[in-house]
Amino acid sequence: MNQNVSCGCLGLFHALLDIRNINDLLGYPEMDASWEGFLIEQILLSLPDWRASFYQDVAKSEIDLILQKGRTTIAIECKASSAPKVARGFWTALEVVKADEAWILAPVKDDYPYKKNVRIASPTSLLTNLSVRGGGEVKN
Repeated sequence: MNQNVSCGCLGLFHALLDIRNINDLLGYPEMDASWEGFLIEQILLSLPDWRASFYQDVAKSEIDLILQKGRTTIAIECKASSAPKVARGFWTALEVVKADEAWILAPVKDDYPYKKNVRIASPTSLLTNLSVRGGGEVKN
């Protein structure tokens, strides 16, 4: 039997797992899921004017977070690696959701273009970029 427990507060979640510092987190087998949850929580708190959703189809093609404001759609994938890679399903999902742009958020120092309309960046860079935009129009 598969039992899942959802915890809406990552601080509480980490305390229950006795994760007290970054070294404990790096040793946690489900660090990717924890990183993803933390980033999504911070983005949603920081950008309340953007409508949030996610995408997953029956073939498991997925996008972790989709933000929409006005006519702008932004796809966000969260990766805990400083050298992130995305699966083929990410590209399939991007075509389905017709995102204007996509961001792969990772613990990187400098942002860089990945492929057409896809950027690898730090979470801070995304939040700064979207805050500066205000109205939601796409800046490439």
